[in-house]
Amino acid sequence: MDNGAQARLAAARVIDAVLHHGRSLKAELSTALAGIDDVRDRALVEAMAFAAVRHQGRYAAALSRWMPRPPGARDAPLRALLYAGFAQLDPMGLPAHAALNATVDAARLLGRAHQANLVNALLRRAQKDGLPAAAADAAWPAWLLAEVRADWPQDVEAILTASAAAAPQWLRVNTRRGTRDAYYTRLVQSGLPADVPDEMSDALRLATPVPVDALPGFANGDVSIQDGAAQRVADALRPAAGARVLDACAAPGGKSAHLLERDPALQLLAIDIAAPRVARIEQTFQRLGLGAQTRVRTADALEVARWWDGTPFDAVLLDAPCSATGIVRRQPDVLLHRKPRDLEALAHLQAQLLDALAAVVAPGGTLLYATCSILRRENAAQVDAFLARHADFSLAPLDERFGRDTGAGHQRLPGESGMDGFFYARLTRLR
Repeated sequence: MDNGAQARLAAARVIDAVLHHGRSLKAELSTALAGIDDVRDRALVEAMAFAAVRHQGRYAAALSRWMPRPPGARDAPLRALLYAGFAQLDPMGLPAHAALNATVDAARLLGRAHQANLVNALLRRAQKDGLPAAAADAAWPAWLLAEVRADWPQDVEAILTASAAAAPQWLRVNTRRGTRDAYYTRLVQSGLPADVPDEMSDALRLATPVPVDALPGFANGDVSIQDGAAQRVADALRPAAGARVLDACAAPGGKSAHLLERDPALQLLAIDIAAPRVARIEQTFQRLGLGAQTRVRTADALEVARWWDGTPFDAVLLDAPCSATGIVRRQPDVLLHRKPRDLEALAHLQAQLLDALAAVVAPGGTLLYATCSILRRENAAQVDAFLARHADFSLAPLDERFGRDTGAGHQRLPGESGMDGFFYARLTRLR
């Protein structure tokens, strides 16, 4: 059997782990892709896994419609393989003969040779009849959907539609190494034409994501992958030249790196609570050639006395842990794993972090609160509550570049300007 079957098998194992065992899609893919050398196979496995998790509601409906007894718990690996097969036909649109043959071969590799004919029949049915449509809200748990509807009653359909779509690939050009225009030319020469957002000086956007190996100069630090909404954090914080800056929940380091690319003279401290996450920050800085300009530490932002030297920071970035409801299009398994109790715990942690970090902001300094959430309880309501507790802080204005004004920060919803959902509140400590 060729590597095509191996790729389908790898995707099925990722899908099985995510859908049936509660694992993280990002983590499972990272493990699976580490064992695949071929760039095309890596991209194929990733695309199948994302599509299957994103459209698992449709695929479950197809099996229920076409089978008197859809695969149960004992046949979960078979269900995952079928989802990988369906994903190849819709939405990936691969040639049907290749999708069918390789997926049937993968059934044998999976130890399901006795079910290979069933896999073949179901994929042919999908090819002939098409997969059933599903409502845009089918993948959302009822409790979370109700919260989104309450927060954004006029925008809920647009949110659901954008969250179900594949995201573009945003690039951040390292302007310490060259101009955006020069890197755009390199992309075109590599057969990767990109969109050029006029209002962002160091951003480019690819409609179809490509592996990092395909991006010119990625390994040398010429470019990074970072959504446009996350890139806007540097614009919202906008520290003064050479300022003393804290990134309090910094992993994997993209936002700190962006700040340093713009101003290498920043006195920046990047901290995160877990050593493996801090290692990712260090890897990011190393690739971008930023190691000499910054410090990175493993530290709990809540335990200020353990890591703070007592000198206030001119600017503090708190990109807080959150529900990730603004990036469902990039992390579709969020809808599978998130529970109501998670939001309660996250909201409590966000408030604790805001209170702890308020103490390290210099008079006249900035505390930027950001999340990739679209829920008001994590965003505008969190900022309102913070301001009620801290009379020495006020809300500073942002403009339309950061989304719609909520009265307590700015909210961008998923898909707006092609970006992820994101929230920004710029808070100033009074002198």
